[in-house]
Amino acid sequence: MLSEPDRLDVALVKAGLFPSRTRAAKAVAAGRVSLDGAVITRASQAVAAGQELSVASDEADHWVGRAAHKLLGALDTFSDVDPRGALCLDAGASTGGFTQVLLERGARLVHAVDVGHDQLHPDIAADPRVRNHEGVNVRALTADFVDGGVDLVVGDLSFISLTLVVAPLASVLRPGGEALLMVKPQFEVGREKLSRTGVVSSPLQRREAVEAVLSAARAAGLEPRGIGRSQLAGQDGNAEFFVRLLKPADPAPSTPPAGDAASPLGVMLDAVDYR
Repeated sequence: MLSEPDRLDVALVKAGLFPSRTRAAKAVAAGRVSLDGAVITRASQAVAAGQELSVASDEADHWVGRAAHKLLGALDTFSDVDPRGALCLDAGASTGGFTQVLLERGARLVHAVDVGHDQLHPDIAADPRVRNHEGVNVRALTADFVDGGVDLVVGDLSFISLTLVVAPLASVLRPGGEALLMVKPQFEVGREKLSRTGVVSSPLQRREAVEAVLSAARAAGLEPRGIGRSQLAGQDGNAEFFVRLLKPADPAPSTPPAGDAASPLGVMLDAVDYR
């Protein structure tokens, strides 16, 4: 329990939970620190007297990347999405946090795709169930990237709008396959609408970002099945959202526009907290 107001990393040191602000900040960035039960990801977060701090142990958190917690939360939200035995593709794999979650949830094989090089954690890269595709731009994916398509696509992409990649991702899904893609409003709203801090704070802009991605997904032949807010904030505290998409075995019948409040998609959009 805090006895006086302070910024989070300082408070953690004063509470004796870490020997230095550097160590405290790393734990915060890794998603290991909670304030009054809520995970906090900014070391500069202001905390008030009387609030309670808690820290998850290193032993309990063996994930290779903080992003793993985001996919874990999405799989809790969409509990009937089951990677067991699935052939998967991780778009924007980076260090492999999403790939690791899929493996631990029983995926048969994961194609880890990233435009960068030498980012995948050695332990993940060495797993025989992983195919590491370095230097591959997701926008270049086509239906023949994986013979027969994959069962599940997950995506954590930065510095690019999902509206530009959802069609290539749809192409690698087999009919009946699903996608769980993370929408990051800070990369969807456009630079002209982005604040100096890089944070999208407007609930309306956040909703519009999600709606734009869903519109692109529908144009690519995917059927929206759900929207959920990420349980862990993104860069600089940005709110992020997961969309669940299905590639139907048969073409979907025409539906009302995404913005129509009477449509199933309109109801889905209205059910999410964008604040």
